[in-house]
Amino acid sequence: MEESRKTSSERAVVSRRKFMAGTAAAAAAFTLVPRRVLGGPGYQAPSDTLNIACIGIGGMGQTNLRALESQNIVALCDVDDVLAAPVYNKYPAAARYHDYRKMLEKQKDIDGVVIATPDHMHAVQALASMELGKHVYCQKPLTRLVSEARALRLAAAKYGVATQMGNQGHSSEDYRLVCEYIWSGAIGRVHEVIGWTDRAVWPQGIDRPADKPKLPKTLKWDLFLGVAPERPYHPVYHPFSWRGWWDFGTGALGDMGCHQLDSAFAALHLGYPSWVEASISTFVKPDKFWEKVDNKETFPQAAIVAFQFPERKGLPPVKLTWYDGGLKPPRPDAFEPNRRMGSNGVLFIGDKGVLMVSDGGPRLVPETAMQAFPKPPKTLKRIETSHELNWVEGCKKGENPGSHFGHAGPLTEMVLLGNLAVRFPYQKLEWDGEAMQITNHAEANDYVRPHYREGWG
Repeated sequence: MEESRKTSSERAVVSRRKFMAGTAAAAAAFTLVPRRVLGGPGYQAPSDTLNIACIGIGGMGQTNLRALESQNIVALCDVDDVLAAPVYNKYPAAARYHDYRKMLEKQKDIDGVVIATPDHMHAVQALASMELGKHVYCQKPLTRLVSEARALRLAAAKYGVATQMGNQGHSSEDYRLVCEYIWSGAIGRVHEVIGWTDRAVWPQGIDRPADKPKLPKTLKWDLFLGVAPERPYHPVYHPFSWRGWWDFGTGALGDMGCHQLDSAFAALHLGYPSWVEASISTFVKPDKFWEKVDNKETFPQAAIVAFQFPERKGLPPVKLTWYDGGLKPPRPDAFEPNRRMGSNGVLFIGDKGVLMVSDGGPRLVPETAMQAFPKPPKTLKRIETSHELNWVEGCKKGENPGSHFGHAGPLTEMVLLGNLAVRFPYQKLEWDGEAMQITNHAEANDYVRPHYREGWG
C-alpha cells in the first residue's frame, strides 16, 4: 500500500511499529512545542485548565486524578467496571470508555492523558497519545521493555509534548538534597551505589495456574491482555498481582528502581552501563521443595543485580548493586551499631564518606559527619506543587517537567536492563547502549524488543 493511500490509523500503526522496533539513532534535542502550534491555524490554546483523560483508574490512576482535580477531568478509561465504579461516581461528568483506542479516536477535546495501567500497556498507550499531540503523564516504570523506553523518549522529542513519569520522588526535597550533597563534595568521588527494597509484596516464583475460573462479566479480559500473549483469565493476574508476571509487569526492580535509583542516575550522570549481571533465589514447589523449577512465567522471590558504569566526563567508574525480596547489603564500616537501614534505601559510597537515603531522608554517615558538614547550597529549583501539577505547568508553559521522558526514558532503560539480567542470571550481559544491544547473548538480546500480540501495536 502506498503511503498516500493509507488511512490515518494505518499510518499510526506503521509509525508505532517503527518506533517500537528501536534504532541506534540518538534522540534529537528535547524541545516542547505549545499545543496551539501543534493544533495548526485557528487552534484555541488551553485556558487556565487542561482537559485530562486517565487510562487505568482503579489503582494509582485515582491518586493521580485527585492531584489533578483543579483541571477538567473529561474522560475515564478502565477495563474493570468494579474497580472503576468509585472513580466513575466521583467524576460523573467524564465520558467513560473500556478501550483507550476508542477514547483517543472519539474524544477530541483531550489535552493530556494520564496512564496508570499495568506496565505492559504503557508504551502503546503513551505513544498513541503523543502521536495525537496529547501531553502524557505515565506511571513508573515508563515501560516494560528497554526498546519501548527508548521509543517513548524519541517520540516525546518528535511530537514536542510535555511528558512526566510518575516517580513522584523526583519532585521531592530529598531528591534535590541528594544531588546537592554529592555535587558539593560531601562524600568525595562516588564509586559505588547500593539500593535495596522489601518488595515484592505480591506473589512471585510461582507456577502458572492450571484452573480456569469464570471470567467476571465486569472485566474486559481481552483489553486487559492488550499487547500480551493470549492466556485465560485468572485472579492471580488481576487486579494487583500482575506485577510479578513477566508478560505484564517488571517485578520489584521495575516497581521501585525508578523511585530509588532516580537520584543516583541523575547526580552521577550514569548513562548506559557496560554490563549487568544477576543472581536470583531458587524456584521450588511447596509440595516438592527438593525440586528446582525453571520458571519462565514470574520473577523470582529475590534477586541481586550488579551494574557496572564506565568513566563519564571525568567521573570515576561506578558499580551499582540492587537487592530486592527483603535482602539487604552488608552494613558499611561507617555505620554506628544502632543505625537502621530501613525497608527501602540507597547508599552512596565515596572516597571521603557515605550518604544514606532511607527512612528520614538523606543523611551523611556517621552522624558526626552529618553534623560537621554544612547543608549544601540549593542549586536545583524546588517544586512547589505536586508531581502531577508540575506536569500540568509544563503542559501550559511549554517547559520540561522534572521527570520528562528525556530523563525518565534512559533511567527506565537502566532499570529494565537489570530485569534482563534477572531473566538470564549468573552470566555477565555486555551492553552496547548506543546500539541498544546485548553483544554476547543472542537469546537475552531478543528480549530487548517486544513481541506484541497480533493486532496490537
